[in-house]
Parts: sequence; structure tokens; C-alpha cells
Amino acid sequence: MYKDKLINNKNPQTETLSSQIKNLLDSQIVDWELAKNNYKGLESVKVKDFSFDGFSIKIQFNPSRIISTSAKVDAKSIQERKCFLCKENLPKVQTGIDYKNEYIILVNPFPIFPEHFTIPKVDHKPQRIKENFEDILDLSKDLQDRYAVFYNGPKCGASAPDHMHFQAGIKNFMPVDYEFESIQKITLSNSDNLRISYTENYLRNFISLESPDKYQITKAFNKVYDSIEQVEAKDDEPMMNVVASYQNDEWRIIVFPREKHRPSHYFEEGEKQILLSPASVDLGGVCITPREDDFNKITKRDIKDILTQVGVGKEKFDKIISGI
Repeated sequence: MYKDKLINNKNPQTETLSSQIKNLLDSQIVDWELAKNNYKGLESVKVKDFSFDGFSIKIQFNPSRIISTSAKVDAKSIQERKCFLCKENLPKVQTGIDYKNEYIILVNPFPIFPEHFTIPKVDHKPQRIKENFEDILDLSKDLQDRYAVFYNGPKCGASAPDHMHFQAGIKNFMPVDYEFESIQKITLSNSDNLRISYTENYLRNFISLESPDKYQITKAFNKVYDSIEQVEAKDDEPMMNVVASYQNDEWRIIVFPREKHRPSHYFEEGEKQILLSPASVDLGGVCITPREDDFNKITKRDIKDILTQVGVGKEKFDKIISGI
């Protein structure tokens, strides 16, 4: 258990969960040198925007993300290293907030967001979304006033595919948050309790679920999951990234089906290489480059190629939609 890692909240009954974890971040930046330096470093990260047809993609040069971007996630490497999300392997200075005795909310010491958290399960269990989907609903609702919650599949950007975890970051940091209403979408189903839509005009195909009803949105997600699984026919979890938020008394779930873990650019050599390993934040519209050379040379064409490669193509996406 993580009990000796939990901080004592002065007013846990009156503070929102969002304010509790914001206070956690403030205290960790004071006490933890690594976190302090990396959050300070965010003030000077370089960002540039590329405009597409009705939407934008941001590129962030963030050198602290090199550990995650270059993480070895093959079975042999995972087996040989200690799990950095297990309590016994956390830095002594790292503390967290308990969440329903099932998770602990930790400050992410290698941030993309100005406020960035990792939320691992207490028990060391594999990264799986289907059996933990209601947890992302609960988290996004409890954090609704400040944060969105996201999930990276075990082969879709998770640097700890052996330990179930979510992440959270401030809302409206990713373009998909504030562009969602203006994105051209096709409606599959629309009732008082559930709206299912999809888009093919956003460089990365996604399916969205909106509902105030926990049962209905869980049932719909399971159907989406099963359809992706049937099309991909993989032995492991079907590849996907998930972004969850709660606003206006309803959940919004965005599911990005995946084709690849990493694009061909990642494995090139010399000048042709672009070290970019897309996960939820990248698909949400903020692509992270930990090397300055890649940040400087990446083009609009490169972005389109990278996102097209990792997302499912039209033929597979059409099959997924048909299965829903």
C-alpha cells in the first residue's frame, strides 16, 4: 500500500479533489528538486502552431520528456526494470493523494501540462482500460472543475504498460478540448442519454461518446472497444488512446483507435529521424518533441504523415464504425 506516501489534507471534506491535488503540486515543487526544475523548465519550452483545415496542431519542444518518448516497452525491457509506479520504487520525496483506496494521485515529475498528474492503481496490474473504464469516469467527474483525464494503451504511449494508470492535466490545454464543438463530426446515435459521433477530418480518426448516464456511456464504450478489438484481432488489448472530461453535467469520452505504436520517422537514422512517439496528448493536438533539432525541422507534411501512420486507416475505421 501507499499509506506512508499520502499527504495529510487540512480540510479533505471541504476541499475539492482538484484543489487538493493542486496543493499537492505546489508542495512537491517546493520539496522535490526534480519536479521543481522540470515545472520551472515549462516556462521556457518552445511551442509552434501548424494550421490545418479548421483545426491546429501544436509542437512542443520539451527535453524532459526524452525518458518517456524513448522508453523501451518491449517485454524483455519491462521484465528487467523496476516498476517506477509501484510504491516501493517511488522517490522518497514523492507523496500523493489517495483516491478511493484504489489509486494514488501523484505529481508527474516530467510534465507536459503546467499541472500534470499520474494516477497509478495501488496494485501492480497491467494497463487495461475495459475493466477500469468506470474509474476514468469517476476521476473525470471528480476533477471536472479543472482537469481532463486520459489513458494511453499499453502499446500506445504508456511508458509503464505493466502498471495500470491514468494521467490528468488541465482542461483546454489540448486543442481537441476547445476544438471539439467545431470539428466536423458524423452522428451515429443521438438520444437524451447518449450521443455517439465520429470524425474522419481531423488527421486522426476518433469516436466520441457524450452522456450524463454512467451506465449508458459505459455500455457504449464497451461496444466501441469490442468493435476495435474485432477489427484489430490482436492477442492483447486493442490499440487506443482515450481522453475523458466532464462538463455541463455529462461525460465526454474521445477514443482514438490506433494502427501503430510509433511512426516510421521514429526508427529512421540521421537527419531523417524524428523522435516523436504519439500518445493521448499528441493525438489531442500537442505533439511532443524532446529534441530541439526535431522541433526545428518538423514540417506540416511530417505531422500529417506521423498522425496518419499511427491512427487507423479509412478501411479499418469504416469497419469499426460498422461494428458500433
